[in-house]
Amino acid sequence: MATTNYVDNPTVQRHRWWILTAVGLFTFMATLDGSIVNIALPVISNDMHIMTNQAEWIVSIYLLTICALLLLFGKIGDSFGKIRVFRVGTVLFTIGSLLCGFNHSLLFLLGARVVQALGASMTMSTNNGIITEVFPMRERGKALGLIGSFVSLGAIAGPGIGGLLLAQLPWAYIFWINVPLGLLTILLGHFILPKDIARENRPIDWPGAITFAIAIVSLFLAIFMGQAVGFANGLVLALFTGAILVFGLFAWIEQKKAIDPLLSFYLFKNLDFSMSLFTGFLIFVANFFFNVIAPFYLQNARGLAPNMAGYLLMLFPIVQVIVSPISGSLQNRFAPELLTTVGLVILTLSQVGYITATLSTPLWLFGSLVGVMGFGNGVFQSPNNTIVMSTVSQRDLGVAGGMNALARNLRMVVGISASTTVLFSAMSQAYGKPTTTYINGRPDIFLAGMHTTLIVAFFICLVATLINLWRYVHSRAKAK
Repeated sequence: MATTNYVDNPTVQRHRWWILTAVGLFTFMATLDGSIVNIALPVISNDMHIMTNQAEWIVSIYLLTICALLLLFGKIGDSFGKIRVFRVGTVLFTIGSLLCGFNHSLLFLLGARVVQALGASMTMSTNNGIITEVFPMRERGKALGLIGSFVSLGAIAGPGIGGLLLAQLPWAYIFWINVPLGLLTILLGHFILPKDIARENRPIDWPGAITFAIAIVSLFLAIFMGQAVGFANGLVLALFTGAILVFGLFAWIEQKKAIDPLLSFYLFKNLDFSMSLFTGFLIFVANFFFNVIAPFYLQNARGLAPNMAGYLLMLFPIVQVIVSPISGSLQNRFAPELLTTVGLVILTLSQVGYITATLSTPLWLFGSLVGVMGFGNGVFQSPNNTIVMSTVSQRDLGVAGGMNALARNLRMVVGISASTTVLFSAMSQAYGKPTTTYINGRPDIFLAGMHTTLIVAFFICLVATLINLWRYVHSRAKAK
């Protein structure tokens, strides 16, 4: 029988940590598949006899599909049940993962990635909402912190896990590894996921969904094409302009025409919600600046073997996984705004350390900075997710979760494209002519680009820190 409150349901409460395990495991897999494929693209392109720029669509179409559909599935979850949407998503993702491993053609693989992304978007848009409904307030921060750890681990660990698999197995197994894990999650979910809370069958805002999807596709095409041909290209500028115009149309539909809008713009009137979403976006972008720079620095400039570089970089997710639930637990003793500010100060200071790194920087010191960055991220993410999900009503949990996941995936694309643009522009200026790759024998050129890129990341972190500091001081003043 459906219940009106999971927190008061003894059966749900008895299984709540198993529910977190099932939701977290699938969150990890869905996020992992946004990054694990990158390292396999050269192998896939050689095996399938396709150009590298064609192979890049194997990654792009996955992220594009997820972002285009997150808000829609968040609203469907609010209207028809988040558990139901999550269950369907796990099945679709597992089927898509199975199909991705069959080497029929590029078109077949892209279609399989779309199926996989459909499932991923269904699970990503509902995971935070499910956890928020299932866990009581005293444990919610810790639970959302663990979900944040699964997200960060999936986003950062992809290249390392992919490299280990490719060293021993054909590329198909980077997809097929999801199948047994997916089946395990489906089986676990069958026994421990509760029935959905009774919902009203509210109408779906299809005009909003269609215009949002068109805007997202235009934005992604502009970003991907801009990286290849330059952002001053006429077609790229036209796509950016089109994306802005269609986003404007989407906003007008949502505020003036939609009976039950896909995106509740009144949520942005809540400063805690808006600032948490924005600062989370900024920090994820800054993290991907580091993710782009670090492999070049360690492998090309410092000459480390890929496995040694991987071990150093894994300090980030390992430390975050340890710290995130602890930070979540501390929310019972300290204000979430204080914890987010402390985490951001630590992250900003770690950027200062990276900016000063040279070819003679001891690797133990660089590894320590990676760990410090993971520590700061762990302190920040848990309370920030809690603020995002705890400042909205129950009827908007799916939309809020979808917006949070959308921001997470958008910042992945923005972080990668912005960091590579800044890096190669700065390297080109130092080199005296255009370059879009590491120049063998000229680590000084790379270091010039690296320092410029990380200065930008520092200012991104600083802006986020100042926003959170203002919020904390403002909340303290209101409390008095």
